[in-house]
Amino acid sequence: MTQPIALITGGNRGIGLAIAQELKASGVNAIITYRTGNPPEGFDAVKMDVTSSESVDAAFTEVETKYGVPEIIVANAGFTRDALVMRMSDQDFVDVVDANLAGAFRVARRATRGLLKLKKGRLIFVGSVVGSVGSAGQVNYAASKSGLVGMARSFARELGSRGITANVIAPGFVETDMTAELEEKRRAEIAASVPLGRFCSAEEIATVVGFIASPKASYITGALIPVDGGLGMGH
Repeated sequence: MTQPIALITGGNRGIGLAIAQELKASGVNAIITYRTGNPPEGFDAVKMDVTSSESVDAAFTEVETKYGVPEIIVANAGFTRDALVMRMSDQDFVDVVDANLAGAFRVARRATRGLLKLKKGRLIFVGSVVGSVGSAGQVNYAASKSGLVGMARSFARELGSRGITANVIAPGFVETDMTAELEEKRRAEIAASVPLGRFCSAEEIATVVGFIASPKASYITGALIPVDGGLGMGH
């Protein structure tokens, strides 16, 4: 049996890196994409800007030529540009939706070429609890993450007959470099809003992604899977 290949966008840090480490530990050849900086040691990596179809295509072509067709696709790349709605510019809205939603579409669309040939595969989109419950100051981000659900379910219906699944993982508040810089009072307020009373670790998200990427999840598709400590409560 050949080693499965996974491609994780934005896999050079944070949640993306934790996912890459989880998949690698499970025996998958985890290849990461990055836009700037340097990739972490121990992983094969390609440059990709998800806001450019040309960059996405070039990265996939490089991976397919060097390693083979990736059958596990984790669309994780994205960013925030928070502001209250009255102060949010058109560009703030468009840029976040372009990277988080349209970027995931560009990646999944290009991946589909190889998955259809393989007649199997996993499309895994990293969403957010705010895509379901909303968040003040994050109209653009919430809209982009909410859109992933409809998109993933459409992929699931279109590609299911070929053995390809499409699901969304929705993290809640996560321990990251950004949240670590919050004042202790604000961290306590956020944690208090979560039924489990704490932030999520990147590794806890990665574990769920690892399951969805595995053969054990072969009959799960079109699902929104929360990893939010109960914050979304089934939304």
